Amino acid sequence: MRLKAYTTALVAALALLLTGCVSGENQASQSSETADGDLAGQTLNIDFATYNPLSLIIKNQRWLEDQGLQVNWVQSAGSNKANEALRAGAIDVGSTAGSAALLARANGSPIQVIGIYSQPEWAALVAPAGSDITSVEQLRGKTVAATKGTDPYFFLLQALEANGLSVEDVTVQNLQHADGWAALQNGSVDAWAGLDPIMAGAEQTGATLFYRNIDFNSFGFLNAREDFLQDKPEIAQLVVDAYAAAADWAADNPDETAKILADAAGLEPAVAEKVIRERSNLDVDQVPGATQLAVLEKIGPIFVDLGDVPNQQQVDDALASLVNDSFAKQADATRLG
Repeated sequence: MRLKAYTTALVAALALLLTGCVSGENQASQSSETADGDLAGQTLNIDFATYNPLSLIIKNQRWLEDQGLQVNWVQSAGSNKANEALRAGAIDVGSTAGSAALLARANGSPIQVIGIYSQPEWAALVAPAGSDITSVEQLRGKTVAATKGTDPYFFLLQALEANGLSVEDVTVQNLQHADGWAALQNGSVDAWAGLDPIMAGAEQTGATLFYRNIDFNSFGFLNAREDFLQDKPEIAQLVVDAYAAAADWAADNPDETAKILADAAGLEPAVAEKVIRERSNLDVDQVPGATQLAVLEKIGPIFVDLGDVPNQQQVDDALASLVNDSFAKQADATRLG
């Protein structure tokens, strides 16, 4: 019996030694597999949105599921809806415009931006086909559809201010993006603060973008709840890695990226191509920092003036605590894709 036990132990030791040799020859791969294996069976609640093409790629390619995660995908109809879901704990990670993330943080939502997914020109002011409206000044006394708490809404406010008007000079009808476009079509509003890809589709039907200014568009922010970042940093890192991989994939596959967007948003292929090639900058530094904060510093005082945030100190505190660049700084696109 003692000899048999010794023989069994020796065989086991040799097997372990041989396994070690093999893993040594492919150490990086084995290390990655071990790390990914730790995620098996864990749950991630994450959003996808037609205004965030990288999220559509990640969902389409099933990269997160392939790492063993149980992924619950929740569609965000706008930044405001993503922020609501984050605050309610319905999602761990959500995509918004930078302006919306700042507004949420300034009002106490415990979120931080962990990545940048785009630098788009995704908002503009839109008039219906046949409209006489060709300038912002002509909006005085008019009704404008906009989704409060989102980039198109803040775009509208900045556009009004830049052209000598204020929000008191117009009637803002607070409608979700798709409903705003519907209202523009049925004539219940005179103009719409639009958002791509819906806006690009509107152009195809004869609607006009009568005011554009890329500087009034904030970046696309990937946000996460602070408790999620603290409790599951390894999953947060995987998400950021997936976004890095998606950016590379989009650069290599622009036609397929447009097709994924077209399928997800129900767009004509030509419209999706326009959004991806002309109005989405997906090849952007994904590490959040000073560039994004500089844009938000201009928008912050508008929140206070409108009463959306009680005071400037809350805006300043939010600006000082919003960014968490630790995950994006160590993003590894080769881990996925």
